[in-house]
Amino acid sequence: MPQRPYALFAMSADNVPQVFPPEVLARLRESVDIDPALVAEDFTDPDPRLRDALARAEILVTGWGCPRLDPAVLDAAPKLRAVLHSAGSVKSLATPELWRRGVAVSSAAVANAVPVAEYTLAMILLAGKDLFAARDRLRTERAFPGWGLVPGIGNHGRRVGVIGASRIGRRVIELLRPFDLRVSLTDPYVDEAGAAGLGVPLLGLDDLLRTSDVVTIHAPETPRTRHLVGPRELALMPDGAVLINTARGGLLDHDALIAELRTGRLSAILDVTDPEPLPTDSPLYDLPNAFITPHLAGSQGNEVARLGLAVAGEAERLGGGQPLAYGIVQSDLERMA
Repeated sequence: MPQRPYALFAMSADNVPQVFPPEVLARLRESVDIDPALVAEDFTDPDPRLRDALARAEILVTGWGCPRLDPAVLDAAPKLRAVLHSAGSVKSLATPELWRRGVAVSSAAVANAVPVAEYTLAMILLAGKDLFAARDRLRTERAFPGWGLVPGIGNHGRRVGVIGASRIGRRVIELLRPFDLRVSLTDPYVDEAGAAGLGVPLLGLDDLLRTSDVVTIHAPETPRTRHLVGPRELALMPDGAVLINTARGGLLDHDALIAELRTGRLSAILDVTDPEPLPTDSPLYDLPNAFITPHLAGSQGNEVARLGLAVAGEAERLGGGQPLAYGIVQSDLERMA
C-alpha cells in the first residue's frame, strides 16, 4: 500500500470536529496522514511541532479561520502540493503565489452552495405568500382573517430574477425549476447560450430589476460590484417587490435600501449585511418589511459535515492520481460568491 501523503489542518481548531466528525475524519484519514489534534491557527506559532508539520505537509486542509497563505508561509511549506479548503470562497487565504508555485487549490464551495440555495428557495416561496407580513399582522391583531381569498399573493407565474450565475445562483435556478415561476438571470460572465443552457433568459441588470417580483443576489463581492444594487437600481424594482441577499452585504447599498423600505414600497430578506453584524440601532431591525437572519444560510449544524466529505473526496482523487473535482484557478476568484 502506498504511503499516504502528510497533511495538516489549517483553520480554527474548534471547527475541526464539526466539519470532520468521526465518520468523515475516518474517511479522510484513509487518504492522508493527518492528526486532528494538530491544527495550525497561526503560522507564526513558535510550537516546533507545527513548524515541523508545515515543513512536512504535502496537503493543507484549510477552513474557516485559516491564516493567509502568503509567500513566507509557502516558503515554510516546501513540499506543499495541494490546498483543500473545507469552506466556500478561498479569497481570504489564497494568494497568487499559490498558483505561481503550482499548488493545486480546491474549494468546497459547491457543497456550501447547497444550504444557501435551499434557504433562498424557501424565502422565495414564503415571500410569494407574503408570509412574514401575514405573521406580523396575526401576531398584532390576534384575529384570524377568515377564509376569503387574499389578492396579490401566490407563486403561480411569479417572476424571479437571479443576479449572478455563481455556484449558488446556478443551484437556485436548478431548485426553482419544478415550480410555476418565471426565472431570469443577469451575469456579465454569461452569454445567451450559457443562460439557455441553464434554462433561463438572460437580461441586463436594469431589465431584470424592472421585471422581477423577487430579486435574489448571488454575485461575488469585488471592488466593481460593491453597491451593485443602490438607489437607482432599487428605484427600478416594481412596487411590492422583494429583494433577497444571501451573498455579501457590500453588494447592497444599505442606506438606499433603508430609504426605500421606509416608503413601504419594497420588502427585503437579508441574511448578510454591511456591516456584519449590524449596529444595534440599525433601522433594519425594526422595519416591518425587513426580515433579517444572522448569516445562517450557509452550512450550519449537521450541514458542515458535507464540507468535510467534499474534502475527503478530493483527497481520494489526489491519492488516485485523478484531477480535483472542485479545483479552482486564480481567475475563478472574481466569480466566487
